[in-house]
Amino acid sequence: MQETVDMVEDPEYEDEEEEEEEPSFSDPEDYEDDIEDEELLDDVLREKPQEADGIDSVVVVDNVPQVGQERLEKLKNVIHKIFSKFGKITTEFYPEADGLTKGYIFLEYAAPTQALEAVKNADGYKLDKQHTFRVNLFTDFDKYMNISDEWETPEKQPFKDFGNMRHWIEDSDCRDQYSVIYEAGERTAIFNNDAKDPITAEERARWTETYVRWSPKGTYLATFHQRGIALWGGEKFKQIQRFSHQGVSLIDFSPCERYAVTFSPLLDTKEEPQAIIIWDILTGQKKRGFHCESSAHWPIFKWSHDGKFFARMTTDTLSIYETPSMGLLDKKSLKISGIKDFSWSPGDNIIAFWVPEDKDIPARVTLMQMPSRQEIRVRNLFQVVDCKLHWQRNGDYLCFKVDRTPKGVQGVVTNFEILRMREKQVPVDLVEMKESIIAFAWEPNGSKFAVLHGETPRISASFYHVNNNGKIDLIKMFDKQQANSIFWSPQGQFLVLAGLRSMNGALAFVDTSDCTLMNVAEHYMASDVEWDPTGRYVVTSVSWWSHKVDNAYWLWTFQGRLLQKNNKDRFCQLLWRPRPPTLLSADQIKLIKKDLKKYSKIFEQKDRLSQSKASKELVDKRRSMMDEYRLYRETAHQTYLEQKSIRLELRGGVDSVELDSNVDDWEEETIEFFINEEIIPLGDL
Repeated sequence: MQETVDMVEDPEYEDEEEEEEEPSFSDPEDYEDDIEDEELLDDVLREKPQEADGIDSVVVVDNVPQVGQERLEKLKNVIHKIFSKFGKITTEFYPEADGLTKGYIFLEYAAPTQALEAVKNADGYKLDKQHTFRVNLFTDFDKYMNISDEWETPEKQPFKDFGNMRHWIEDSDCRDQYSVIYEAGERTAIFNNDAKDPITAEERARWTETYVRWSPKGTYLATFHQRGIALWGGEKFKQIQRFSHQGVSLIDFSPCERYAVTFSPLLDTKEEPQAIIIWDILTGQKKRGFHCESSAHWPIFKWSHDGKFFARMTTDTLSIYETPSMGLLDKKSLKISGIKDFSWSPGDNIIAFWVPEDKDIPARVTLMQMPSRQEIRVRNLFQVVDCKLHWQRNGDYLCFKVDRTPKGVQGVVTNFEILRMREKQVPVDLVEMKESIIAFAWEPNGSKFAVLHGETPRISASFYHVNNNGKIDLIKMFDKQQANSIFWSPQGQFLVLAGLRSMNGALAFVDTSDCTLMNVAEHYMASDVEWDPTGRYVVTSVSWWSHKVDNAYWLWTFQGRLLQKNNKDRFCQLLWRPRPPTLLSADQIKLIKKDLKKYSKIFEQKDRLSQSKASKELVDKRRSMMDEYRLYRETAHQTYLEQKSIRLELRGGVDSVELDSNVDDWEEETIEFFINEEIIPLGDL
C-alpha cells in the first residue's frame, strides 16, 4: 500500500501522466442522436415498473355481509373458498368502520387473468337470500367514474345473417341429411338422403381433424381441431361459432342447444381449471371451467331434459349445477355415500341414482325431484351385484336392471324392476330372468321393451308390454338369434336385432305390433347401425376405425329391403342429422294419421315418379333442354322473318318459300330421253 502512495508522489510518474492524453468519449458538437431509448434499451424498459402493476389483479366484491369481529374469520373462510376457485389469492382486505365490515372487500390475485375469471364467474353469485355478489375489476372504477352525463347512442352492430338455420327441414321431398367421413378422415361430406342415390349438399377436404358431432336438434355441426371446436350451420354451412380449447377431444351439448361442453386433457392447472369448459353457444363466451382427472365415462356432466340443470358425480358426492349462473344448486352438493351411478329423466326434472349395499344397509335406488330435492320414491334392494338405469325416451317408465345373487341360487339372477312414473306413488313391477342379459332397450314412444338373453349360440330375443294395470306381458320370444344389440326405430314399433363385429353383421328386421320377422339379412363385419330421425330408413356400416377392409355403408328400408350399397374409400363415420321436436300437438298428429288417405294420392304419385327409370334430376334436365330448344327455335324463326326483304332483293323478287308452298298450281310433265343401247347376239346364248 505504501508503494502505491510513493509512486503517486514520484515526480517522474507525474511527468509520464501528463505526457499521456486521456481518450475522449464525448460526441462532437454537431452530432445528432437519432437512436430512441426503446431501441437501445428495449429489454431493460420492458422490466420497468408500470403505474398499473398489481392493480389489474385486484377485484372489488360488493354486497358482502357486514359482520363484527366475532364472525369475521368465518366470513373470510367462506369468501376464500368461493374465490380461490378462480386462482391464487395473494391479498385480502376487509375495510371496517365502527367494528363492522363495510360490505365490500378487495381481493388481489396472482395474475390479471385470474381476476378477470373471478369477475366473469362470480358476478351475480348468490351467497344467500339477502346477499348477491357484484364483482368488478379495480381498474374498471376509473372507467365508471369518467362516464359522460350525456347520452350517446350506441354504435349499431352489423347483423350476421347465417341464413336459414333449419333449411333442411323445408325440403319438398322430406329428405333427411347425414354426414359422412371417409378417406381416413381427409374428407367430410353432407348428403341429402334419397332412395335412388345420395345427393351431395356440401363436401370439404380436411373439414375436421378427428370426427364430427351434430347438436341435439340438428342446428349445428361441430368439427374438431387442435386449437378448439368450430360450429357450422345454415344453407352453406358457414362458421357460426368457435371455441378456443387447445387439444380438445370431446364435446357434448345441452338438450336446448344453448351450451356446449368441451374436454381437453392438456390444459388443466390447479389455479385455473381448463380440462372441462362450458361455453355459451350464442355468444361464444366461456361460462365456467372444471377440473377432470379422466374422461373414461363421457359425458362427465349429464343435463336435465330442459337444459336448466346439469350434474356431476364424484366420490360420495352428487353435484347439481343450475344455469345460467353455472353455480351449485342451493350452494351445496349432495353427500351420498357410495353413489355408483345417476341419470336424469328425459321428460321431467327428476334425477335417479343408486347406492350399493354397505354392511347391513341395503342397496337402494332413489328418485329425487329438482330443484326441491324432494325424494319421491326410494326402492331398497338386496344381494345386489350391479344395477343399471334405463329411462324410456318420454320419461314415462324407468327400468333398473338389478343383477343379484340370491341365497341358495347358483349364479346371477337379473330382475327388471319397472317404475311407472306417471302414476301416483310410482308403482313398481317386476320381471325376473335367470339367463345372462346381453342387451335391453325401451321402445322410444311406447310401453314395450326388448331383451336379448342367453349364451351363444342360443341367444333369445324377448318382447314385453307394460299394461296400464301394471301387468307385464311377454308378447313374443325369438330363439337362436345371432344378435348382440337392439336398435329401435325413433318412432317405435320397428326394430333391428344386430350381431355386430364378432357376429359378422347378422340383421333381423322385426315389426313388434304383431312380432313378425319382416326380413333376415347380413352386412358382413358391420360395426354400426343408425336409424334416420323419421324411422323410414336405417343404415348399417363398416367403419375403417374398427375394420380396415370392406368399408362401406348400406341403406335399408325399415322393412329390411336393401336400397343402396355405398362404398367409400376408408369410410369412417356416418351420422344422421337430428330433427327438432315437431310443433304439432298430439291431437293434430292424431288427426293427420286419421286423414292420411287424403294425402295418399299425392304420395303415390311421387313414389311412381321416383320409381321411374329416369330420375327426377334427369327429367328436369330434359325439360330444361327442351325449353332451351324452343327458345332457340323462336329466336331463329324471328330472325328468318326479319331477313325476308333481303332474300327477295337477292333473288330478283322471287320468293322461294312461296314457290314451294303453291302445290295446287303445279303442272305434271313427263320427259323421256335416250340413255344407252346394248346389242346382244342371239347365237351366243
